[in-house]
Amino acid sequence: MKKHALALLTVLCLSLAGRAMNAVDSLLHDFDKHPTAQTANHFLDVLYVGGLLSEPIQLRDKLPADSLRQQLWYWAGEYCYAIQDYERAISYAERALPLIPKGTDTRADCLNLLSICHIRISDYEQAAHYAKLCHELDLKSGDADRISSSLNTLAAIYLGANQPKEAEKHVLRGIELAEKGDNTKRMAVLQGMASEIYHAMGKDKEALKYVQRAYELDSMDGREEQARVRLAEKASVLIGLHRYEEAEQVLKDIIPALRESGNQHSLGIALNKMGMALLCQKREKEALPYYREAADIFSQMGDIYNEVHARRGLYESLWQTQPDSARAELQRFNDLKDSIYSTTSAESLARYNAQFGNDWLQLKNHAQRRAYLWALAGIALVGIIAFLAIVMNRRSQLRNFQLNEKLQAVVAELNKERQEKLRKEREKEEANKDSFLDQVTSTIEQLITQGQADVKHLASALGLSPFRLRQQLSAVTEEQPKDMIRRLRIERAQHLLAERRDLTVQEVAYLCGYGDTANFSRAFKQLTGLTPSDYQATAR
Repeated sequence: MKKHALALLTVLCLSLAGRAMNAVDSLLHDFDKHPTAQTANHFLDVLYVGGLLSEPIQLRDKLPADSLRQQLWYWAGEYCYAIQDYERAISYAERALPLIPKGTDTRADCLNLLSICHIRISDYEQAAHYAKLCHELDLKSGDADRISSSLNTLAAIYLGANQPKEAEKHVLRGIELAEKGDNTKRMAVLQGMASEIYHAMGKDKEALKYVQRAYELDSMDGREEQARVRLAEKASVLIGLHRYEEAEQVLKDIIPALRESGNQHSLGIALNKMGMALLCQKREKEALPYYREAADIFSQMGDIYNEVHARRGLYESLWQTQPDSARAELQRFNDLKDSIYSTTSAESLARYNAQFGNDWLQLKNHAQRRAYLWALAGIALVGIIAFLAIVMNRRSQLRNFQLNEKLQAVVAELNKERQEKLRKEREKEEANKDSFLDQVTSTIEQLITQGQADVKHLASALGLSPFRLRQQLSAVTEEQPKDMIRRLRIERAQHLLAERRDLTVQEVAYLCGYGDTANFSRAFKQLTGLTPSDYQATAR
């Protein structure tokens, strides 16, 4: 079983489109109901045809049930990662992990998958936990290629958490190990990571050297999709070096190919970079369509980090010619920024601040600087007028002072009315929050009974997207949807264990939506401090 490779994402997304994805989900559902080798092999055949497996895997009919589950759940996690359903990928990988023998390469692969999925959802604390466990296993294996891979993952986590100095140590050690082997694909990935790290540190000359090496390696081996991603990274570095025309030309070459390949995420990033390159050359009108297309892409994907950059670019591009539209984009930008601060962890905020700060500094040489200059000129003009008014007519100043006192009294009265209105609105908002929380709790309890208690089904039942569900729930409670689901499942288990002593632990697990008793026992102990059996024995 080979190490998880990010390059498989585009291949799988293109080959398992439409009805093929529905067929795969149907096979997973069938296996959960009837875990047989035939169903598992059918699922693995689909992944092989789709490109996720480099060679076919056939499981024996007499293979133990746990071995069947381990294989299928691990590859189901890989499949869900490839279609960017990271919550499901984590769920399947967590179910597979306890069944995988300790100390094996397969266990390291599963840990690596969990780490990368948590990076994608900006949970760097959990990502680091799994990445370190994976790295420990890779070190014990002595395989230089595997060690360099887990070092790259650790570097990505530190970079995402805005700790580029720590990331630098890991990626340089990874490059050192990769140079001992002949895996040019691994070397290209590490070189690309090194470029991103040095770009984040402001060392763009060093970053350019690494990204050029990565591009050459991918190009020589015919990895066209990866080579285009390297060129997008190179364009970002060129903008950091103020070589805007070169960056523009690089992006002109790759954007049509990215659009044709269907790689929407990379396309959106390239469009944002093209907008920035044009904006830095004071070509606001030309930058506008690139930012607009990028904003549409990231809005549809729910990628608020990159949409923030697109909205800011639209504001900058529209400011001089369409101020009303610019203000609307600025409002959207502020809403998204507030959303980031209300829904993400400290580590992801650090990452956002680093990215936003670096890009913002690059933009202060054009439209924003002009806006500042106009503001300063306005302040100076007001000061001159005020000075002349004081010199020419002190009586006018006195009348203004008296008028100001009257206005202050009016303002105080209006503020009192506004505070009363806000108090009533807050009371209404609290009532709405309690109603929404009751609705979420009731829906989760119903989904547990149906055996469908996960974030995706919960969001669908409430008529929301998973992203919108997390956003609304964070406004009324600090608990994440997946944590609330797990808590209610365990609370239900506690009730059944205490009140229905005729039920076995396995039966209670199934009634609470767990297909695996070991997974249920582990989750139960994490929340209660006791195993289900101990809890049942002590409950009165």
